[in-house]
Amino acid sequence: MGMYEDDGATAGARGRSLWQEEAALRRRMPDPVRDSAVRAVLIVAVTLTQATVTFFLTLTGSWLALPMALGAIAGTVVATWGVLDVMITRQMWNQRYGVVSEPSSTARGRRRERRRARDEARTAARRQPGGAGAGRIPRSGGEAAPGSRPAVWPPPGADRRYRASSGRG
Repeated sequence: MGMYEDDGATAGARGRSLWQEEAALRRRMPDPVRDSAVRAVLIVAVTLTQATVTFFLTLTGSWLALPMALGAIAGTVVATWGVLDVMITRQMWNQRYGVVSEPSSTARGRRRERRRARDEARTAARRQPGGAGAGRIPRSGGEAAPGSRPAVWPPPGADRRYRASSGRG
């Protein structure tokens, strides 16, 4: 056997393992956010390197200073886009998948209160005489439901002046 054994204990110090699992301090970033963050870090690193080379070429008076300066300016614009891409991707991910669904969430409690009040109102309406449809305009031929108010305007068939067989032309 070597200095370290398969169970992780060292030969010199018994009970101590070489590899210890520790809980992560923060959760891992989602894949799209991590991808955009890696892309942004690479772009920023290349832009900073390009800006440094441009600075030294400017000090030496080389003819490459102008093209490198233009490239560094373009790189700065692209690096700014990369950093904004990380922020936008992170915000988009949080809006789509980052819903906090905990019992202590205030939104859930408010929703539960509204649902309870709505259910109580429905049961109270069902217990009243006339049922849940009380106070509504009846749907069938002008007859009102028992216990409800009659419609303000009678249906056209109830008025003799509007009958088709009245003989008026």
